[in-house]
Amino acid sequence: MTTNTLIALVDGSAYSESVCHHAAWIAGKNDWKVQIYHVMGRRSGVESRDLSGAIRLGARTKLLEQLTELDAARAKLSHEHGRAILADAKDIVAGDGAIEVETRLRQGDLVETVTAMESQGDMIVVGKRGEAAGVAMQHLGSNLERIVRSSTKPVFICNRAFKQAEKVLVAFDGGPSALKAVDYIARSPLFQGLKVTLVFAGRDTSEIRKSLDMAVETLKAGSLDAEVIVRSGEPEKVLAEITAEPTHELLVMGAYGHSRVRSLIIGSTTTEMIRSCKVPVLIMR
Repeated sequence: MTTNTLIALVDGSAYSESVCHHAAWIAGKNDWKVQIYHVMGRRSGVESRDLSGAIRLGARTKLLEQLTELDAARAKLSHEHGRAILADAKDIVAGDGAIEVETRLRQGDLVETVTAMESQGDMIVVGKRGEAAGVAMQHLGSNLERIVRSSTKPVFICNRAFKQAEKVLVAFDGGPSALKAVDYIARSPLFQGLKVTLVFAGRDTSEIRKSLDMAVETLKAGSLDAEVIVRSGEPEKVLAEITAEPTHELLVMGAYGHSRVRSLIIGSTTTEMIRSCKVPVLIMR
């Protein structure tokens, strides 16, 4: 069941603007509305410690009252900061008003929030990294793998700079996940007008050639012409080499499964590859 809705996660980091521009591009091509979420992490236990120590009761009571007021002020400032982030994000995504945008401010665990609300959208857009290291809200980066693992929807992972994609590289291994990704590309308005390249890394066999031919035919049925690249070598190395070249603006790959390409996403190797990749990555379920 489709919702015609895109879910975008922003945190005020340098990647948030890229998330907004990518969300606007994706929603515009699909004629979707956008729901923008800013999730504030749970408050650190440090703020709620009893700092009064062994002092007189009256002084301790006064200090606790001051700490309570300080905690309330911090919470209010955090909410105002979150609303400001959402307001800026909405302005970027909405543009001239052609895209319908809703904003949501939440507090709690980011991944739990994504799991709870992903049924409301058809795709999730998130940045590769979050806010500066050392603060709680860097969870967009640290929890990226958890989001990919837990989400049942396609996850579009943005790099820092926005560039509208014209050429798409598809990691293909002939398995069900890769074939599903090809079918999605063929049917989705997002990829109409784009140039598609299928890349297979590994031993060239008649079976894989047959799978590639089937994939090309599927794309042609969706009015997309596709090129094919077959290279020997480890999938992660081949993909890293090709995406390092200024020839493609988006990498599409499947997640999970038993083959090497699909199983990459569940390990630290793929997490690091996604973060270091110079182009956005769309992870298909």
